[in-house]
Amino acid sequence: MKQLWDSRFTKAVNKEVIDFTSSIHLDKRLYKYDIQGSIAHVRMLDKCKIINSRDATRIINGLKLILREIQTKKIKFYTFDEDIHMAIEKRLINKIGSAGEKLHTARSRNDQVSLDMRLYLRDEIISLLKLIKNLQKVIIELAQKYINIIIPGFTHLQHGQPVALSHHLMAYYFMLKRDCERMNECLTRVNVLPLGAGALAGTELPIDRRYVAKLLGFQRVSANSIDTVSDRDFVIEFLGIASILAMHLSRLSEELILWSSEEFSFIELDDAFCTGSSIMPQKKNPDVAELIRAKTGQVYGNLMAMLTVMKGLPLSYNRDMQEDKKCLFDTVDITGAVLRILPNLLKSLKVNKDHISQVIKSGFLAATDVSNYLVIKGVPFRQAHGITGGIVKYCLKTNRRIEELSLGELKKFSGKFSSDIFQKLKMENCVANKQSLGGTSPKELVNVIKKEKKEQGF
Repeated sequence: MKQLWDSRFTKAVNKEVIDFTSSIHLDKRLYKYDIQGSIAHVRMLDKCKIINSRDATRIINGLKLILREIQTKKIKFYTFDEDIHMAIEKRLINKIGSAGEKLHTARSRNDQVSLDMRLYLRDEIISLLKLIKNLQKVIIELAQKYINIIIPGFTHLQHGQPVALSHHLMAYYFMLKRDCERMNECLTRVNVLPLGAGALAGTELPIDRRYVAKLLGFQRVSANSIDTVSDRDFVIEFLGIASILAMHLSRLSEELILWSSEEFSFIELDDAFCTGSSIMPQKKNPDVAELIRAKTGQVYGNLMAMLTVMKGLPLSYNRDMQEDKKCLFDTVDITGAVLRILPNLLKSLKVNKDHISQVIKSGFLAATDVSNYLVIKGVPFRQAHGITGGIVKYCLKTNRRIEELSLGELKKFSGKFSSDIFQKLKMENCVANKQSLGGTSPKELVNVIKKEKKEQGF
C-alpha cells in the first residue's frame, strides 16, 4: 500500500513495521478534531491566498462528507492507514482529487497531532469538570442530610474526636474543589494553538496563526515552533491532575469499604452497587469501591509511563511521543467512568445511625475537650493534657468512660473541675463547640454549605 510520504524511499515499508508503527487503532477517536482543525486550516489558507477559494470549498465540503461517513460507520480504518491524520487525508484525495493534495500545505503531522490532542483534551477536561461538579453536588446534599449525625473522627485510624458526619463528607468536597481548580488551570495551558509550527521550524508561507486560533477558540498561539512540536507538558500535567483526583476518589472508596464492613457498620451500600461471592452465600462485596481503588493504580501508571517516554527525548519531535495517546485516552476513560458511577453509589448508601450512636460512646472521644475545659479554667495546656491522660488511664483501669466518673473522682485529678464538665462531655456539645473557622460545629457547617452552594450554583 503506497504511503503519502514514500517518494523518497526505494523499498516498500515492511508489513511488520506498518503493524508496529500504526496508531490508528488508538487515534481514530480523534477524527472529529482532525477534521475540525483541517477545516480551520483550509479557511486560513484561503484567507491568506495560499490556495484558491474554489479548492478550499472543495476541501471543506469533502472533509464534512468524510466526517458524516465516519459518524455513520461507512468508513473502515486499517493498519496500513497509519494514523487518523493520514487516513483522512488519503480519503479526501480519493474523493476530490488533486485539490485534496493541497490540504497539508503549511503544516506537518507534528503540529497537526498536537492540535488534535489539544482540541480533544480541551473538550474532555470540560466534560470531566462537569462530572466533578456533579459529584460535589451529591456530597453537599449528603452533608445537608446528615448534619446532625456524629461519628468518630480518626487519626491513625484510631478514635480521635467526635465530628459531624457532614464535616467528614465535606472534606472530600474540598478535595474535589482543588481538583477543579487544577483542571481549570491546566485548561489554560491546553488552550494554546500549535498549528503553524510546522515540522519544527515554522513556515515561509504567509500563514495567519491568530486567525486559526480565533476559528478554533484558542486563547493563545504557541511562541516557539521547536517547543510546540516537542511539547507534551499539557498531557503530563493533565495526567498528574487526574492522578491526584484518582487518589482522592480512592481514599473516599477506601472509607466506603471500611465503613460498610461488619467491624465498622457505619453504612450499608445498596445491593445494586455490590456483588456476591461464588462460594460464600452471605457475602456482600463492595466491588465498585474496590475497583475505583484499583483503577487509581492504572492512572498513576499512565503518568509514570508518559514521564518516562519524555524524559530522554532530544528536541524536537520523536516518534516516541505517539505513545501519549494510550496514556491519555486510558486515563480520560477511567476518570470519566469513575466520576459517572460514584455519585449514584453515594446517593444510594444508607447510614446506620443507631449503630453509630453506640460507637461514639467508646474510645474517649471527649478527652481533648476535657483538656480544653481545664485550659479555659486557667490550667496550662501541657498540664491539662497530662491530667486528662491520667483520667483516661484511671478509666481504663476501672473499665469506665470519663462521663461515668463522679465529680468527686474528677476533682482528685484537678480542683478546677466543677459540675459544668458533664455538659462539656456530651457528644453533641463536643461537636457544637468547635466553632472556629473550618471547624465541625453544625453552625459552621451550615454557613460553609450555604456559601459553597451559592458559589457553585447548586
